[in-house]
Amino acid sequence: MPDSLPRHAQTVIIGGGSIGTNTAYHLAKLGHTDVVVLEQGQLTSGTTWHAAGLIVAGLLKSEAECTIYTHGRDLYANLEAETGMPTGFREVGYLQIATNEERVHEMRRVAPFMQRFGINCHEVSVREAQDLFPIGDFSNVVGAFYIPEDGRANPVDVTMSLAKGARTHGVRFFEGVRVTEITAQNGTATGVRTGDGQAISAENVVICGGMWSRQLGEAHGVNLPLQAAEHYYLITEAIPGLPRDLPVLEDPSTYTYYREEVGGMMLGLFEPGAASWKVDGIPDTWEFGEIDPDWDRVGPDLEKAYSRVPDTMNYGVKKLFCGPESFTPDLAPLVGPTPEMRNLWVACGMNSLGILNGAGTGMVLAHWMVDGLPPIDVTGINVNRFSKEFATPAFRRDRTPELLGKLFGQHFHNESPKTARNVKRSVLYDRLKEAGAFFSEGNGWEQPDWFAPTPDLARVESYSWYRQNWFNWHAEEHRAAREGVVLMDMTSMACFEVQGRDACAILSRLSCNEINGATGRVVYTAWVNERGGFEADLTVTRLGPERFMVIVGENSAGHTEMRMRRNIQPDEHVTITDVTAGRCQINVHGPKSRELLSRVSGADLSNEGFPFMTAREIDVGYAVVLAYRVTFIGELGWELHVPSTQAVQTYDLLMSAGVDLGVRNAGMQTLNSLRLEKAYRDFGIDVDNTDNPIEAGLGFAVKLDKPGGFIGRDALAEIKAQGVPKTRMLQFLLKDPEPLMHGNELIYMDNTQVGYIQVGGYGHTLGGAVGIGFAELDRPLTAEIVESGTWEIEIAGERFAATASLKPLYDPGMEKIRC
Repeated sequence: MPDSLPRHAQTVIIGGGSIGTNTAYHLAKLGHTDVVVLEQGQLTSGTTWHAAGLIVAGLLKSEAECTIYTHGRDLYANLEAETGMPTGFREVGYLQIATNEERVHEMRRVAPFMQRFGINCHEVSVREAQDLFPIGDFSNVVGAFYIPEDGRANPVDVTMSLAKGARTHGVRFFEGVRVTEITAQNGTATGVRTGDGQAISAENVVICGGMWSRQLGEAHGVNLPLQAAEHYYLITEAIPGLPRDLPVLEDPSTYTYYREEVGGMMLGLFEPGAASWKVDGIPDTWEFGEIDPDWDRVGPDLEKAYSRVPDTMNYGVKKLFCGPESFTPDLAPLVGPTPEMRNLWVACGMNSLGILNGAGTGMVLAHWMVDGLPPIDVTGINVNRFSKEFATPAFRRDRTPELLGKLFGQHFHNESPKTARNVKRSVLYDRLKEAGAFFSEGNGWEQPDWFAPTPDLARVESYSWYRQNWFNWHAEEHRAAREGVVLMDMTSMACFEVQGRDACAILSRLSCNEINGATGRVVYTAWVNERGGFEADLTVTRLGPERFMVIVGENSAGHTEMRMRRNIQPDEHVTITDVTAGRCQINVHGPKSRELLSRVSGADLSNEGFPFMTAREIDVGYAVVLAYRVTFIGELGWELHVPSTQAVQTYDLLMSAGVDLGVRNAGMQTLNSLRLEKAYRDFGIDVDNTDNPIEAGLGFAVKLDKPGGFIGRDALAEIKAQGVPKTRMLQFLLKDPEPLMHGNELIYMDNTQVGYIQVGGYGHTLGGAVGIGFAELDRPLTAEIVESGTWEIEIAGERFAATASLKPLYDPGMEKIRC
């Protein structure tokens, strides 16, 4: 233990690998220099030292991913000039190949999106690819994409260079110091205690402990679902004539990357069916350790990897390396303030991309800490997105083997994980399965995605970016919702009961809309941050003088709860209870929904007796349910919140009562297509913390003059005062009925690129693919410009004419909803 260990620092970072040093470096760059980094071994001794050091983009499908990647690539390319220490960065190029047309189509979809954010990903011919990587066998390759500016770096050199840059600004590093305790008082982190009992007090503590992070968090009640897995690469003996600046090659068909290594070839495996490592906990003393390779298990995967570079089999194996890398359930990092403890931050779970994404992640976290808000969309990486079930030993053991192959293999827009399923199931699951449901996963929930005519047909015959086998069945569900009546199991929606003397005060402070109304009133509202950026979009319903229900999508449950709890003032009395598991949500929607409900309920369901955006208890058969007259599909309908003990009976009653009405089940694909026709927004999918309600077209739900104001009120008032925004969210409908939109397709107006589609689906009522996205001009984007412009959407390199609209293309007057 060094004698110079300080008693206090503004920030203590636990972990001296790529993420810890990057976070320290970026904090220092922002002037936050009173930082101490504590490393239990030596810098880089966890997993950083054995990383491959690839600085390659892959296929990036969000603006945030592109920002994180490009920041790191640019930093590593220029860091040596700043610090005087080499990083080993070499711009050797990055080549991706495809062995089937689906993968080519995927790359053609994604490449223009990446180009929009400064990543020079472009298609090359198979012959050009072969010339770039002459040692490869490309006989079965049908397409290729290349990024000349990408390359590789030396992980140890990068980390040491970052550490020097941080030290230059005053950051202090201590090796051989193990943190055994995060000290806390009243739910707030106050510092750390080390293995020999020394303590450092701090305003901020940051867990950057790599694969040790989970167990450190667990010891303090902090949920960090990540698990180490065995990760392999093979290095051959030197190969005469192998170019030192050979591009990095990625091949999803063999689940392998290839690059030159000290004159030989490195074959890095991301095999399907990988092996979890040390599910019970990582040894504290594991520093520069290696795992004994399991030749028998990885032998078939190595054989497949060799098939791409068969000549390398003529040379010996210099090293088969196996070391641990940690992975998260959805292959995205864990970043941000922890919901369980104030002033405790985390950046871990890099999914074997710690060098590649370390700089960008460190930059994001540093700004988040210093500025109070993150500089990019963090909905996909926020540590608060997971519930505790994802960190159980059983879940980590079962999910992790799938993750390596999923990271490196071919991707499809609607493919769910295959392992660690059935974490959360509605009580209607068996009924829906018998009805032909095909289930996808959403935040651990089994959700009916679509329904087949019979249970034996409920399977995806072949995943595709084009129409799949279930497309026509989904179209029938869609039409039934528009013309008849459907039932949707939406139990996965998160429900929080907020009660107490100050329940109205806290919810008013969070909500842009006025929620202080009459009992039974349902209010749609956004929650925003101090910059006016979205933190949630949801409904708040007053159930009594001091009792409210907050309902939000399952993907936002953790963030919404954290947002509420973090905004309770010390003198306020509020209780927040997650009541999701105690009820089942059955949505009854469609023009015939009133007729169906009237057959099983004695309640007055007329427009006068039960107006739109109201809630009340009604009888449905033997059950008393809380019914909301709301919609997320643009039709007449009700959400029924049924006690779980009566949900199956209620579902059966509704189905039997609606036989002659043609009642049918509908899944999440239909929910998406219906809501996109109505241009309804969804936080975390098409709006995020970098967007605001004014530009997103939700200004109607922002009450700038409401008594007491709300968080972000001044920022939104300033945006509103600027007049018609230059950036606005529009709805788009392709005029050609054949192409499909899924998201990230580029938007053109008058032959100029102006934005991209956030999310897409197929509008079976409107007769073509439909999506919503932001368009940005250098002048106010007025209704006249929208109507007069020539709009096109680029899909896989081809442009298609589109109609753009500020108002919903389906039922803009909301006549069907209010009937």
